[in-house]
Amino acid sequence: MITTEQIKDLRDKTGISVMQCKKALEEAGGDMEKALILLRKKGAEVAAKKGDRTLGAGVIASYIHGNGTVGAIVELACETDFVSNNEEFKALARDIAMQVAATNPDFLSSGDIDEAARAKASEVFAKETEGKPEELKAKILEGKITSYFADKILLEQPFIKNDDLTIATLISNAVQKFGEKTEIVRFSRFSVGGK
Repeated sequence: MITTEQIKDLRDKTGISVMQCKKALEEAGGDMEKALILLRKKGAEVAAKKGDRTLGAGVIASYIHGNGTVGAIVELACETDFVSNNEEFKALARDIAMQVAATNPDFLSSGDIDEAARAKASEVFAKETEGKPEELKAKILEGKITSYFADKILLEQPFIKNDDLTIATLISNAVQKFGEKTEIVRFSRFSVGGK
């Protein structure tokens, strides 16, 4: 039997509705980890279904670090004003701005990495594959390039408030929670002295 305490705990971890948390826990037989996986899977499915919808609203959020030397601005888009005016949606946008201020990503997604940047990284890491078996060189090189860019891609970064989630998962959870397509449109980070 699923307890209200389990449902509350799962809701606190995900921010997803009580009914969805209850269904996930029931399907997982009360196993919290399985329920989390089920909710993430469901969130990705919901996000994929809503992928072709039009973004007609959103919010601009900012975060300025306590000492005033680093800040970020993020545009988080959604479909309607109803969602964009929601305080939880605004808090999500602010959390993403805090992420940008803290981690200084260069790219929103892996698709934003241009060929010149990939070629430079490939050139640097190619030297590290010397002496390795020919059949493994390409795989090793791709692994090194992927690893190198991972912390530079906002959507692939672990969320600074909960490193069990990536920013992409956070966005998928928002789609599931708010019932609308949600996307980070753009971001910018500023720092004193341009560091």
